[in-house]
Amino acid sequence: MTDRVLIIEARYYNHINDMLLDGARKELARHDVTETVITVPGALEIPAALNFAITKGDFDAFVVLGCIIRGETTHYDVVQNESARGVYQQVLEHDLALGNAILTVENEEQALARADTARKNKGGEAARAALEMLKLKRQFQ
Repeated sequence: MTDRVLIIEARYYNHINDMLLDGARKELARHDVTETVITVPGALEIPAALNFAITKGDFDAFVVLGCIIRGETTHYDVVQNESARGVYQQVLEHDLALGNAILTVENEEQALARADTARKNKGGEAARAALEMLKLKRQFQ
């Protein structure tokens, strides 16, 4: 049976997210998985989308992608803290296999370095982490 992986991407910075998504999809393509991609407006919406997907129960693993760049206000702190808290609350409550590439960076240059598949490829790393966590989860079942 083919594993089903849901990618939830926050489309706030399109050019950065294109790279994250490309990296995640390339990594998943190397494995026998079926991927589904859904898009939300920003990182704060990722936990709600994850919750909706859990309720449906059709996925074996999850990958979350997005980018939060520090701005001039404290909004950055709220978004990064609450998106992470919401995601990991779901992970722990529902025993999810999840890879996280919600980038939290100081500037666009840092985001590009982390998202670029030829550089840090955090999207690919998140997909790999999700699959590794799925394997680990199954060892304990």
